[in-house]
This record gives sequence, C-alpha cells and structure tokens, in this order.
Amino acid sequence: MPRIPLAFATALLACGNLLAAEVQVQVKPAASPSPAASPKSPSQSQSPTPTPSQLPKYRPALLGIGPSSVINRIDTASLIQNGQKDASVSFCCSVALTGEIKNTWTYRGTPDSKLLERELVKCLDQSSFIPAVYEQHAVNVLFFGTVTFKVVNGKPRLRIFANQEKEELSKESDFIGPQPFVGVGSKFEGLHYPNDSLTSELSGIVELGMKVDAAGNLKDLQVVSEDPPLVGFRRAAAEDFRVARFIPAFRDGKPVDCSVTLPVYYEP
Repeated sequence: MPRIPLAFATALLACGNLLAAEVQVQVKPAASPSPAASPKSPSQSQSPTPTPSQLPKYRPALLGIGPSSVINRIDTASLIQNGQKDASVSFCCSVALTGEIKNTWTYRGTPDSKLLERELVKCLDQSSFIPAVYEQHAVNVLFFGTVTFKVVNGKPRLRIFANQEKEELSKESDFIGPQPFVGVGSKFEGLHYPNDSLTSELSGIVELGMKVDAAGNLKDLQVVSEDPPLVGFRRAAAEDFRVARFIPAFRDGKPVDCSVTLPVYYEP
C-alpha cells in the first residue's frame, strides 16, 4: 500500500524539555539514562555531533528550550488578541535524526480551537526538537503530544505535553509516552493508508491500546476503536504497529513500563 507523507524509511532525513511562560514540564536528570542528557537542541549547540558512546541508551524526542523550540515560537499574545479561549489540540509529528519536523497531523481539537491549531502547525513547521536515541543511536520517531491553552486573569497559559493520556494530562504529570521509531531493530516503517480497501478518500483514526516495557518492547496490542469503522483503518493500524519497537515511556526522567492508548491518524 502506498504510504502517506510519513514514509520514514525513505522520506525522513534525520530528527521534553518544555519551557512555557510560568511552567516547565521537563524530564529530570537521573543516574540512569535520561532524556535530559542534552540541554540544547542541535541547532543551538556548537558542540561536535556526539558519538554513540556519548549518547544515553534511550532518549525520547524532546522539545528544546531555545529560539527553535515550538513552545517559544507560539505567539500567545496574538492568540489572546484574536479571541482564542481555553482550548486543547492533540498532534503527532515525525521527528528526524537532526531534530527536524518532517510531517505534522492535528486532531481532537476542542471546540473553538482552530486559532490554536493553526498557530501550532505553523510553529512546528519552523521548529526543531532534540532527536530521539535508542541503544545509543539517533533514530527517526513519531512524537505524540498535546497542547493546552488557557486564559488566566487575562494572561495566556500555554503548555505542551509529550503524551495524550487523559489521566496524565489531568495531573499534568512528568510523563512522556512511548515513541515508535525506525531502524536499530525496529521494523516500523511509518503509516500505510489502506488504498486497497477504500473506494473513496477518507480520513480515519484508530485507537490502539498497547503495553510497552521499559526497554521499548511491544508486549500487547489491541484495537480499541476505529472511525469510520469497517473500511480498513483497523487492519492498517494493527499491521503498521505490530512490528514496531519504541523509545520507552519516561516518568520523572526514567524509562518505565506503561499501558497507553495511542491514537493513529490516517489521511489520503
């Protein structure tokens, strides 16, 4: 089946610390391999490219903290001026070996979130991340995140979380969800739109319930829901992810076992 723009194996070249007005949602340094091993995004650092021996065993793709970070590019003053109210948007993007954002999908926006969604997409196109690492090698990954925007006493409050779990978001916990990656033992190749079973162009979303251990191994995979049903998205998602390996989830700076529900978005 032809691939949608996320064709990791052929199209990706090479690609959290979150710094928002009053809030930091970040991975804390730890004795074990930590996603905060690199305090600056590649575009900010003048240091030589690290060798595998200098990289942590695992590190999820992370938002940076400098001018190229999406959190510092979003114009919250403009959002308020244009009338954006409290809103949230889920998004997924492919992060290449260099930290570049190659593709972005947004979905599940709350009512009246269009201004926030447009600003997010525009800023992601101009941003870079700290790239992911698996077994001390930089890898291409899918990053699943959530942006929330609130107006508190007339001032903007913007946060970006590296997961889409309702419980984790409600607690604003320091949790980074697992990230599927390409290469270094993973057979994941991106998302394949089910052209062989669809007679018209549709967008679809599939919720996958999965268990991933602290080494990034997929231990269980179940299709929770699909919309629209019975047109091929369920099969496509199961086939795409059953061979995947993951950067493991991180909690408080350490890799952990997790059970998550991952929304997978398909478009023609």
